[in-house]
Amino acid sequence: MDSDIKRVLVVEDNPIVLKILKHLVKQELNQSTYEVDYVDSMLGAKELIEENNYFASIADLNLPDSPDGEVVQYLLDRGIPCIVLTANYSEERREKLLVTGIVDYVVKDSRFSFGYAVKLVHRLALNEKIKILVVEDSRTARKYVCDLLLRHQFQIIEADNGIRALALYEEHPDIRLIITDYHMPEMDGFELVREIRGRSDKSDLAIIGLSSVEKSTLSAKFIKNGANDFLQKPFFPEELHCRVIHNLESIELIQALNDAAHKDYLTGLHNRRYMFDSGEALYERAKRGDSPLALAVMDIDAFKHINDTYGHEAGDAVLMFMGKLLREAFSRFLPVRFGGEEFCILLPGLTQAQAHSLMDQFRARIEEEGIYFEDNYLQVTMSIGVTSQLRNSLDEMVKIADEQLHRAKALGRNLVIGDTS
Repeated sequence: MDSDIKRVLVVEDNPIVLKILKHLVKQELNQSTYEVDYVDSMLGAKELIEENNYFASIADLNLPDSPDGEVVQYLLDRGIPCIVLTANYSEERREKLLVTGIVDYVVKDSRFSFGYAVKLVHRLALNEKIKILVVEDSRTARKYVCDLLLRHQFQIIEADNGIRALALYEEHPDIRLIITDYHMPEMDGFELVREIRGRSDKSDLAIIGLSSVEKSTLSAKFIKNGANDFLQKPFFPEELHCRVIHNLESIELIQALNDAAHKDYLTGLHNRRYMFDSGEALYERAKRGDSPLALAVMDIDAFKHINDTYGHEAGDAVLMFMGKLLREAFSRFLPVRFGGEEFCILLPGLTQAQAHSLMDQFRARIEEEGIYFEDNYLQVTMSIGVTSQLRNSLDEMVKIADEQLHRAKALGRNLVIGDTS
């Protein structure tokens, strides 16, 4: 099985509930990312767990061979995050289960509840890539918050004061959420929030303030200083979880809107607008002589013939194939889709000779690999123009590379033409 596939175990003996869950899994979980196994007993779960590694589980609390939730403890003992389903709500049982380390406790009272449980599996997968910085001077309180976050699969970084937190944020600029206490030595929560907000805005980083001090003005003070949210201690585990997810989803929504504005939906590459916005700093750096800069413009050969012969779906498949190869081959550079079958790559740090050699290797790779569409094998080639002439603007560089591209087309296609070709 593909190592990128996340295997999920669903343990449920009610056939109606199982049917609903299967339907929701098909709706909510990408079949190329998740593989879901279903069993109706604790014995069946044990047999599957012996043979497979599971990323997460959804388990009914009461089964014929597990009447008192034994299956839940079995899953947790084997390090499998567990979302518990139950037909009956019990405050006492909920509290006991949360202490054991379950992900969540979901009452089977509506389709929404089942949908929540299934979506939570996907949320756990997203959380694996998210870093959270917990800032708390009390070791006991810090451990409590970290433990709650770890069961939801977040990457956790810890600091015992604001100064240490700032240093860690510099080391890990990809931190997406900071949870900070108010009262700390050396630098308190308010000062930390002000410092952080001088370096990052709310579209990149969320901050949740914490305090056990019973002051009605604390929440407003935290938020006025730049925090997104505030939580009074002590709090319920679900309350922390809901606040964390709410703030992360707000950041993700902003990121999705930015992606929609700056990314090509078909290939997943950034678009022309993004290249000119982001590339200007690279161009200015090259103009100062700090680092060389090359630029390549490429075009798929005979793309109209592919569309006319095999249909536009085949053309889309070729474009997606190109996007995948460009992301793989030029992950440390800036590949973009200019429009239609034309692409461009900014190559900071490369001389003309280096860029020409790299693009010719890529041209050869495309020619060799080709793509299968339905029952047809499509051999794809590209013509490429490369330049390192800075001239007066990034736009002029693009025009020069485009001229080299047209020379490559005129000379027979499937060629790389540079400044010295």
